[in-house]
Amino acid sequence: MFIHNFKYAFKTLSRNRILIFWTFAFPIILGTFFKMAFSNIENSEKLEIINIAIIENQDFKENEIFKEAFKTLSDENNEDRLFNTKYTTEEEAKKLLEDDEIDGFIILKEDEPKVVFKESGINQTILKYVTEEIIGTSNIVGNLAEDEIKKEIMSGNYNIDYEKIYKNLVDLAENQDTKINNISSNNLSYTRIEFYTLIAMACLYGGILGMVAINQNLANMSNNGKRVSVAPTPKVKVILSSVLASYITQLIGLLLLFLFTIFILKVDFGNNLPLIILLAISGSFAGLSMGLAIGTIFKTNENIKTGIVVSVTMLGCFLSGMMGITMKYIVDKNLPIINKINPASMITDGFYSLYYYDTLDRYFFNIVSLIVFAVIMIGISFYSIRRQKYDSI
Repeated sequence: MFIHNFKYAFKTLSRNRILIFWTFAFPIILGTFFKMAFSNIENSEKLEIINIAIIENQDFKENEIFKEAFKTLSDENNEDRLFNTKYTTEEEAKKLLEDDEIDGFIILKEDEPKVVFKESGINQTILKYVTEEIIGTSNIVGNLAEDEIKKEIMSGNYNIDYEKIYKNLVDLAENQDTKINNISSNNLSYTRIEFYTLIAMACLYGGILGMVAINQNLANMSNNGKRVSVAPTPKVKVILSSVLASYITQLIGLLLLFLFTIFILKVDFGNNLPLIILLAISGSFAGLSMGLAIGTIFKTNENIKTGIVVSVTMLGCFLSGMMGITMKYIVDKNLPIINKINPASMITDGFYSLYYYDTLDRYFFNIVSLIVFAVIMIGISFYSIRRQKYDSI
């Protein structure tokens, strides 16, 4: 009976043109528009090389870390170099700044840098941040040097080669894997971010499938539901087979969306595609469960229920950044609880965690959150079904 009802539900869903449109066609159409709209945005947003000046005084010449850091960041042989650096006097630097030939200059006095700007902007902010990071590294090296010197003295060695200790620590700092490079072409990928929200939307549109699947088994919504209500077969088996058919239909839609975006639109999802697919599968489960809950809670016709699922999905996607990537951060800052219960935000946040973080802790937190959300929605659905009674069928 389970297999028979599964086949029946699958055929019914596949022949529903409205479902096919929202599940298969609409995400693909929207993805095509995204590609057309955002195809050149990365190139326009890539940070240009920042023109700066450094006062070449005695303090600068004696600070090896500061010298080597800006030498690396200004290396013309490095395609990801961040700065175009001129080494000048303070008077010349002021003139270059006044003539807008540089965005700012740095003067080092007693190992303390002073960054001078004419106006505030993103280039100036980057220069200030990089300078602070380099000074932080310099301070760490200084502290380590003091520790090494103390160790030598405590061991009874008073013939200390201070220059050698400092040089070894500088070499250690220079050889660290962590370097500051211009990777803005990667980290400002608006196209990829928009496609993350598109996948989240496609996952949640599976709620329509879940809603239709449950309606087919409700006596007040369809003739099939009336038969299910009076049939000797347990309701749970019939409903589970319908839900499974809906879930597989949704996964087929997601598969087509991934194939279309990767091979036709040439969207680069990075090196974590298996994890992205796993997140999409979990998100689909959450979307389907949301549709089940809406289908059982609201006692109205199928068209209105479809409108509710679409409205909830679009609102969730809006709050997660689909219509503007800054919206997610506005919500997180002012009303964080909203996105903590928003499945669209859980999905996009899982994608961001793969994109920006070295560990998978936040990624798996979002996976678990989606599963918990789905379990809660399914629990609400079965509770609502058990409470339903009819005066007549």
